[in-house]
Amino acid sequence: MKPVNIPQYLASSASNNFFLLAGPCVIEGRQMALDIAREVAPLCAELNIPYVFKGSYRKANRSRLDSFQGIGDEQALEILAEVGETVGVPTVTDIHAANEAELAARYVDVLQIPAFLCRQTDLLLAAAATGRCVNVKKGQFLAPASMRFAVDKIRQSGNPNVMVTDRGTTFGYGDLVVDFRGIPEMQQQCKCPVIMDITHSLQQPNTAGGVTGGRPDMIETIARAAIAVGADGLFIETHPDPAHALSDGANMLRLDLLPALLRRLTALRAAITSLSE
Repeated sequence: MKPVNIPQYLASSASNNFFLLAGPCVIEGRQMALDIAREVAPLCAELNIPYVFKGSYRKANRSRLDSFQGIGDEQALEILAEVGETVGVPTVTDIHAANEAELAARYVDVLQIPAFLCRQTDLLLAAAATGRCVNVKKGQFLAPASMRFAVDKIRQSGNPNVMVTDRGTTFGYGDLVVDFRGIPEMQQQCKCPVIMDITHSLQQPNTAGGVTGGRPDMIETIARAAIAVGADGLFIETHPDPAHALSDGANMLRLDLLPALLRRLTALRAAITSLSE
C-alpha cells in the first residue's frame, strides 16, 4: 500500500480544526469496522476534521487470560487495509514488539506504541525504521517532559514523523487523572502534534474482577478541556454497542453520540481560535 503523508494530511483542515483518531478498541470483524468508518468519515469531512481510523489488530495487554485478544493478526490487518482503501482514510494500529512493526506497516499508515511500552527502545526503533508515522502514547507512570526522549529516539533514527498521546496518569491503584498542563508541555518539549486520548484516560483499571471499568459519562468533559488547552488531536474509541464490545466497552463512546459531540467540540475550537487571533 502507498502510505498517506500523515503530517500533510493532519494539517489539511482549512479551519484549523483538531484531528481525530477514532474507531473500535479492537477489530472485531470486517463489517463492523467498515460501518464505523463509513459513519465517522463523512461526519469529519463535513466538520473539516482530518480523520484517522483506529483499530487494534490484536490486544496484547489483557488482565485475564480469557480476555478477547483478536480475530487473528493478518485477518485484522487486512480489514484495516480494506477500511483505508474503501473509505479513503488513513489507519492506525498498535504494535507490541519489534518484530510486529514491519508486518503492521504493510497495512496501516500510523504505528502506535502502547503507553506501557513507550520506553522500549527496540520497539521505537523498529517502528521508526518502517518510515511510517509513529504515535507514542505517554506512559501512565511518566512525566510529560520525559516524552521528548521517546520522540528523540524516533527522530534520531531518521524518521521525523512522530506524534505523542496523553492517556492519563495513574492515580492510586484503580483510577487515572489527566493533568492538562501536560499537553502544552509536550508540545513545547517534543515539537510535534500532541493528542489527548479521551476514552483511555477514563479507564478504571485493575478492578477486582480483572475487567477494566470506566467513566464514559465524563468523555465530553475531558474532550472539552483538551480542546480548551490546545490539543492538536483527539483519540476516541467508539462502538455501536459498547455494552457488548469485546474489549474496553466500559469506557468507549457509543457511536450515535459521536456526531453531536464533534459538532460541539468543533464550535469550541472555533471560539477559542477566534479569541486568540
